[in-house]
Amino acid sequence: MLAYHLLWTLVGGPLLFGCRFYRNPRLMQRLGCLVPNQEVHPGGIWVHALSVGEVKSAIPLVRRLREDYPKKSLVLSSTTRQGLDLASKELGGEVDAIITMPLDFWWSYRRVISLIKPNLFLLVETDIWPGVLRHLRVSGAQSLLINGRISRRTHKSYKRAPRLAQRLFTDLKLCLMQTEQDRERLLSIGVPSHKVLTVGNIKFDRPFSPMDSKERGSWRRLFGLEENSVVLVAGSTHGEESYMILEIFLELQGRYPDLVLILAPRKTEQARELYDAAVAKGKPCIVRSQADGSVKGPGVVILDTVGELERIYGLGQLSFVGGSLIPFGGHNLLEPASFGIPVLYGPHTDNFTWMSEALENAGGGRRVRDKVGLREAIDRLLANDGLRIEMGRAASSFVKQNQGALDRVMDHVAACLMKGEART
Repeated sequence: MLAYHLLWTLVGGPLLFGCRFYRNPRLMQRLGCLVPNQEVHPGGIWVHALSVGEVKSAIPLVRRLREDYPKKSLVLSSTTRQGLDLASKELGGEVDAIITMPLDFWWSYRRVISLIKPNLFLLVETDIWPGVLRHLRVSGAQSLLINGRISRRTHKSYKRAPRLAQRLFTDLKLCLMQTEQDRERLLSIGVPSHKVLTVGNIKFDRPFSPMDSKERGSWRRLFGLEENSVVLVAGSTHGEESYMILEIFLELQGRYPDLVLILAPRKTEQARELYDAAVAKGKPCIVRSQADGSVKGPGVVILDTVGELERIYGLGQLSFVGGSLIPFGGHNLLEPASFGIPVLYGPHTDNFTWMSEALENAGGGRRVRDKVGLREAIDRLLANDGLRIEMGRAASSFVKQNQGALDRVMDHVAACLMKGEART
């Protein structure tokens, strides 16, 4: 740890000094120079969620914490701007403070921890910082990894230096993992078995509201969709994946003239390029931020906003979840599955290995090998209404059958808080 702290001092020291002259607000937040002015009482709970995906996982957890412990201070941190924006939008009224996660530079995290003074730190899924965890333990706080997952890629990197990887988890009291495979991967690098438990995935317990006719009608009017439109929602697509989907759509629309593509690139900056590509092919296209209902019957709708994709999946008759045709690791399959529509995805789902396999085994999802396989799968579902409806029902049942992880997590939270209060 000495070498680790020395390295961060060499990095953080000059940054801290430079902030006096170059007052970058975001850097100052990460360095702990800018901290929230809300009053946070000692002995509360600090929840950390790296970015948008982790914040979405944390939403049911935070709401349950607020319900079960209304008198405790509750702080939520995130690392990315998008994560902070989503946290403010969804949980701004339910937490005492929303902060930027400090760098793992001793001066920065000590300042933030001294202001929060939590009894319990809940790390959602990933973003492990050993300096933060060590100082929390020394300060008397307990730390839990919630909804833990270890991808195949991460596991390979851990196995290259298992003793170093093992030390990342030393200061965590418990690691509450999504699947037995995640648990086995931690055990394989030497994390003690009593610290690693399989409790399930709290994403299944997130609050979900079916899309009623009023909301559906509002979205359809905004996008200018016709009554007979059949919607394919392709979410969280990366780079070339977006163009693959666009090409597939252009090929299939000749056979299915009512087909509409709603395309949500992972990076919203790609939206303008995709718009130009669709228009160049002669397809009516709109961008979400400019949609006002004036364009009727668009062939393509491009999402250039953050935080709306989850609801927009509810407009679809079928879906594709990106980051899976390329070696990225995939994205959350539960969002479309919750709306009871078939979910298609590529071979690269390392971030959701169990979920992708279990959803396919349940009959609600289908893995394709490549662009050709995706085109064939979409074609088959468009041609067979019965199959499409059957897969959608299976997807919805899969989500309902896997709920309950949040209750198990809260049991461990309660036990830790009781021990912490007993010590004080």
